[in-house]
Amino acid sequence: MPLTEVLLRMSYEHPFCAISKKFPSLKMFVWCNEEYDVIETIAEKQEECVDAIKELSKISEIVDVLSDQHKAQLITRKCRCKQEKWMGSGLGSFNLLYLSPIIYEQGWENARIIAFRHEDIRRFLQGLEERGFIVEILRKVPFDGLLASALTLTADALFSDLTEKQIDAILSSFNFGYYQLPRKADMKTIASKMKVPRTTFQEHLKKGQNKLIVSLVPYLRLFKQSTTKRKG
Repeated sequence: MPLTEVLLRMSYEHPFCAISKKFPSLKMFVWCNEEYDVIETIAEKQEECVDAIKELSKISEIVDVLSDQHKAQLITRKCRCKQEKWMGSGLGSFNLLYLSPIIYEQGWENARIIAFRHEDIRRFLQGLEERGFIVEILRKVPFDGLLASALTLTADALFSDLTEKQIDAILSSFNFGYYQLPRKADMKTIASKMKVPRTTFQEHLKKGQNKLIVSLVPYLRLFKQSTTKRKG
C-alpha cells in the first residue's frame, strides 16, 4: 500500500500561531526532539523578527540566540509539546508521521504528514476538528516509494562544497535584496557595503551559486520523477 503525503495548515489557540499572526512578514520554523525546541525566525521586516523573539521569550526561557539582520535561531530550554494544545498530540495513535519542521505563518501552523492508510488520515482530521482546529488540506498525494529521498536532503549535501566567502556572498546578496524582483541592490553596491572589490565579490557569488545548482539538481530530478509519476 503506497504512502500518502498530506500537506495541511491549521489555525487554533497556540502561542506560535498567535505570534505569527501578530507579525505578518514573519515565518517560524520549529524543530522539536521532545526536550528542546529549535526555532528559526525569518521576517522581511527586521523589527518584526526582533519583536517576535521578545514574544517567544515570554513563552519559555531561551537558551541561546544566533541572529543576523533577517534571521534568528533560538533554542528554548523546555519543549512545549506536552504543555500546550498541539496538532501532534497523539499523532502516533493514528499511525501517522509528521516531518519537521513545523512552519508558522500569518496565524497558521503548516505541517507535512506521512500516512500509511487513508482511514488514518480521516480519523486524525476528525479528531482535530473535534478539538476546535480549523483545518485546510493543501495537498494530498501518493509518495510513490520516494520517502527516503524526501527525508535525506541535508545541509551537508547542499552546502559542504561552499567556501565561507561564497556563503557570505550569497547571504549578503539575499539580505541586501539582490534576489528580490525588482532588485534592491546590484553587485557593485553590495560589494561596496562588504568592502571588497566588485570583481572579487562577483566571483565568490557566481561560484557559490553554481555549486548550489549542482547540489540541487539531483533532488530536482527526483522531484520531477515523482511528480511525473503522480500525473501519469
